[in-house]
Amino acid sequence: MKIHQSDNVILALEDISAGCAAYGDGISLVTKDTVPRGHKIAVRDLKEGDPVIKYGAVIGIAAKDISTGEHVHVHNVKTALSGQREFSYQPFECELPKREHRSFQGYIRKDGSVGIRNEIWILPTVGCVGSAAKRLAEENKDLIKGSIDGIHAFVHPYGCSQMGEDHETTGKILAALARHPNAGGVLILSLGCENLTHEQMKEKLGDYDPERIRFLCCQECEDEMQEGRKILQELSEYASAFHRESVDAQELIVGVKCGGSDGLSGITANPAVGGFSDMLIEMGGSTVLSEVPEMFGAEEMLLSRCKDRDTFDRAVKMIRDFKEYYIRHGQVIYENPSPGNKAGGITTLEDKSCGCVQKGGGAAVSDVLSYGEGVKSHGLSLLSGPGNDLVSTTALTAAGAHLILFTTGRGTPFGAPVPTIKIASNTRLFESKPNWIDCNAGSIADGTQTLKQVSEMLLEKVLSVSSGEQTKQELGNNREIAIWKNGVTL
Repeated sequence: MKIHQSDNVILALEDISAGCAAYGDGISLVTKDTVPRGHKIAVRDLKEGDPVIKYGAVIGIAAKDISTGEHVHVHNVKTALSGQREFSYQPFECELPKREHRSFQGYIRKDGSVGIRNEIWILPTVGCVGSAAKRLAEENKDLIKGSIDGIHAFVHPYGCSQMGEDHETTGKILAALARHPNAGGVLILSLGCENLTHEQMKEKLGDYDPERIRFLCCQECEDEMQEGRKILQELSEYASAFHRESVDAQELIVGVKCGGSDGLSGITANPAVGGFSDMLIEMGGSTVLSEVPEMFGAEEMLLSRCKDRDTFDRAVKMIRDFKEYYIRHGQVIYENPSPGNKAGGITTLEDKSCGCVQKGGGAAVSDVLSYGEGVKSHGLSLLSGPGNDLVSTTALTAAGAHLILFTTGRGTPFGAPVPTIKIASNTRLFESKPNWIDCNAGSIADGTQTLKQVSEMLLEKVLSVSSGEQTKQELGNNREIAIWKNGVTL
């Protein structure tokens, strides 16, 4: 496949042996190497220093002379990025058409917010009571009844021995999770001597419903399992009063994320999610794109779509601040992709980023959010956060995402606290991991479905999951959180 008419590389949709002929799109060549699926082949001779172009964008420069038909990858390409970059604002005037609204069956909370699950969440304020939180969740499964979808504990190692920004961040993320409307009831479990106190948590929560959010301090009771069960029984009764009812899809907030990407991610799963994103926004809904390091090298694809100058300036600041974060820690800004990404055919960070930002579709960037901040406006929001799967999906959840679309070329079982729909970039993964993967975007590369058809399939899947259908991640009970840590541990 040749992705863009200006590209000087093509993509292998299947493993190709050396000596094979390739035709089509004005191309006629013979492969000089064995080329794995998702990897690139030069369509013309490149001299050392020449740009390597994919997606119509420069994804690196030739590290040596490359001949037509040669495998193009890390052995002969290097990044073209270095240091900070300058960006200029250009007004964005393109607007998406309006789409007929759809609905789903959700839970309307007392404050007017909407959830797609009615679960009870146990949130420890400190790692020391993580095991107690897990025991409470496991030993009280009998309280799952009526409209209650489950009881889950989300453990983490923080809440104590932290200072400054890290301490504030832990409280901020936990408070955001406690406010999440997918939780019909919340038990905040503390030890009693940690830095993150009940008083601090209540301050971060602001005005909250004391029937929905309850507190238990383990050091202040004789038996935290017994006391915890009493509170969970009361939360179960409270949450049981909520039932699904019809809700306009404009209320949905969907996080978009990729992980374990391969060379097909940027032409199948990611643009299919981008198409879905545009469809949801056309109905008045919202999507959230994070993973700032995976915007490096493809910044213009997002910055050129900022709705106004203020949004542009905040987006530029988000990107620059993240690069400064790397510099402060003495790390290379434009680090190469992970070993799994490289094995899948992704050569440079630009290569990965140009594929990654496809998940944002073509809508205007409506807002820029700091880490731990919630969605405030409809449309596409950019969220500051790293690319790490667990940290990023936790941040998307804390921002208010009801569910997450997660694209992958290699597969992963993990999941966020909210439903996580796994989308395979290739059919081989979809067929080999049916217990991990919900949807197949590999059909685009196979030629059996169009990009639009897969995007429409994702829309139907999102509405179905929002109405109660369980994802493979939920069926496997794979739910984790991870909080971003920047400073020292005492």
